[in-house]
Formats: sequence, C-alpha cells, structure tokens
Amino acid sequence: VQLQASGGGLVQAGGSLRLSCARSGRTVSTYSMAWFRQAPGKEREFVAGITWSGGMKYADSVKGRFTISRDNAKNTVYLQMNSLKPEDTNVYYCAARRTRALLTTDWGTLEYDYWGQGTQVTVSS
Repeated sequence: VQLQASGGGLVQAGGSLRLSCARSGRTVSTYSMAWFRQAPGKEREFVAGITWSGGMKYADSVKGRFTISRDNAKNTVYLQMNSLKPEDTNVYYCAARRTRALLTTDWGTLEYDYWGQGTQVTVSS
C-alpha cells in the first residue's frame, strides 16, 4: 500500500485548502485513515481521523474548521481545511491503519501501518 498526499500550498489566514490522500496497491476500504501534522522541531500531532464506516474524530484545535471525508470508490481521503490560521502551518501527513480504530481511543497514540510523504501547508498572516 502506498499513500500519496497532495493539495498543500500557501494561503492567507482565513483561507481554505483541501488535502487529498490517495491509496494505491492493496486497496482496502476498511482501513482507518488519519491526518497528522508536524512542524520542524516539534512532535507529530494528530489532526483528524475517519473510520471505515465514516465515523470522524478531530483534534480540539481544528474542530469546526476542518472536515475529513473519504471516497472509498476512489480510495481517497480528504481533509477540507477552512478558516486557516498561521498556527496551522505544518507538513501534513496521511496515515492508514489496517485494523479497526475506535472513536473512543486516542488516535494520536495508535500504530499506523502506512504513511504518506507529507504535503506542506503554509498560512500567512
């Protein structure tokens, strides 16, 4: 399985971007998918996750601004980011987990089987 993240770029504060994560190889729609972000010198941070059935989970810092979705027919997961802030500037990574992830667990501490290469998001003030 390979994950290809795209859609990053430079945007002004208050603007929007949509990230995509396309899965190739052994494509299984039952994977749990997640987005993380990481700034230089900082730990990787969970942003949003979606279960195989469409259940969603968000970090408090992005609730109400970001929306995760998936299109199993296209083997793609999206992250719609609205009302972007300068502190959202990071490299964003998508990740896939073969086993089920419950929404009641801390998705930031789960093991993920596959990672994408990252896409840079820069929000100017």
